[in-house]
Amino acid sequence: MSRAAPVTHTLRHPTFRGLATGGAIYFIGNAMQVMAATWEMVEATGSGFLAALVQTAVFLPMFLLSLPAGVLADTTDRRRLIVAALVTQAVSVALLAVLLAWEAVSPAALLFLTFVGGCSTALITPAWNSTVADSVPREELGQAITVVSIAYNAARALGPTLGGFVFAQLGGPFVFFIALVGTLVMLRSVRRHPPKPHPPSRLPAERLWGGMLAALRFAWHSQPIFAQLVRTAAYSAAGSALWALLPVIGQQRIGLGASGFGLLMGSLGIGAVGAGLVIGRVRARHSHERIVAGGCAVFALATAAAAWSPWIGGIYAALLASGAAWMAVMSTFNTATQSSAPPWVRARAAALHALSALGAFALGSALWGAVSGLVGLQAALSASALAMAAGLLLVQPFPLRMGAAQDVTPATPWHDLFVAEEPAPEAGPVAVEIAYRIRAEDEPAFLDALSQLRAPRRRDGATFWRIYRDLADPTRFVERFIVSSWADYLHQRARATLADQELEARVRAFVPPGETVTMQHYIAER
Repeated sequence: MSRAAPVTHTLRHPTFRGLATGGAIYFIGNAMQVMAATWEMVEATGSGFLAALVQTAVFLPMFLLSLPAGVLADTTDRRRLIVAALVTQAVSVALLAVLLAWEAVSPAALLFLTFVGGCSTALITPAWNSTVADSVPREELGQAITVVSIAYNAARALGPTLGGFVFAQLGGPFVFFIALVGTLVMLRSVRRHPPKPHPPSRLPAERLWGGMLAALRFAWHSQPIFAQLVRTAAYSAAGSALWALLPVIGQQRIGLGASGFGLLMGSLGIGAVGAGLVIGRVRARHSHERIVAGGCAVFALATAAAAWSPWIGGIYAALLASGAAWMAVMSTFNTATQSSAPPWVRARAAALHALSALGAFALGSALWGAVSGLVGLQAALSASALAMAAGLLLVQPFPLRMGAAQDVTPATPWHDLFVAEEPAPEAGPVAVEIAYRIRAEDEPAFLDALSQLRAPRRRDGATFWRIYRDLADPTRFVERFIVSSWADYLHQRARATLADQELEARVRAFVPPGETVTMQHYIAER
């Protein structure tokens, strides 16, 4: 299928269609809830800093819980995880609606219950993202992510506008009631289209802490994933100022009420939806780096225009452009991250993307809110625009790359485990030595190829890796690495991909005919 095929082509898959529909309604409810909570805070306190903290309460849980949620999604029943989180969110939204109806909610309670809802969303996101990814063929993953992004940004357009209208006509409690309905619709869609169970495995189950360390180790030693996460965090932190200070723009620069503020927020979403409808054709004609660079430049200019434009129409146009740029850049980063992650860590990769994007967004929102209070709205937005433009300097040290099929397809290990007695899963550390004998003239090329195994060994579980030369035989080299436990070593072997195996084949090609590659395992004595 061509990369330029319509993004809606993925909707022919019933499971994806059901999940995307439920997610779209859920996104609308969440957007309405955030709009109502933000405006309640503005009306109650008049503080730009507290209004920005509502965004922090929504997105900070992504920073705190995304990675544990990703481990749970990769290692436990995703359906039970999503259902439990949705039920918790439904309770918090219902309680907030009741307290607002009784006029018994304080700014602290508003922030706390918003934070609980954010925690539920953080727990849902990795499991739901990986469920969506499993519902389409790999070659359609980018289109599926774009469809979900369109739904999410359409919710940002429709949700605040609808929320502002309902807030102005019926009051805040009704907005939260509609958000509750959206949560229940999402719950029904997940129950009708449950995630696929994880493939059965004879390996010991990963524990929460070990799974988190494995994900962080994978991201640190996987050059494509690490680059994408750095770029995502930088972009999100710089761009968060416009989102977080939007209620202050509406109130101070334009003098809008609740319904007008909802339309202001909706402009960002409308621009994002427009970009989503054409992003497939844009990607077919331009490189990912060019799309990201263009998006950064447009968002920086739009932020400056929102700060200084003397015309209301200019501010709305700037928000439309910034929404389009946000959609184009963030969906490109998301696709790059998920396409570069093998199945064993895919939910954790999605969690790390969410952590870098929304964690940076949450911290950035608080930072820009504080800066606005110190130096003023326009100065804060101008600084944000400069920070966004400076993000273009990251292109060279952190290039963007989409993963290929061989980068994520599991491979069969070269060797069987020739051990007299298999240790207990928790036994360790385990040292592994692989010995190669080569021709002397091949030494430089061999060492260059062998050194490239360091990253995949460390990425998949090794805590130490080094090459040794045999002093008794200068043509014999030993690759040695250490893994924390026998269970971690078994997981490491299972995580090797076809790309890793191709790299190992290049190393083994230096071994002359008649010579063999030998592997030895050692367990630490206690």
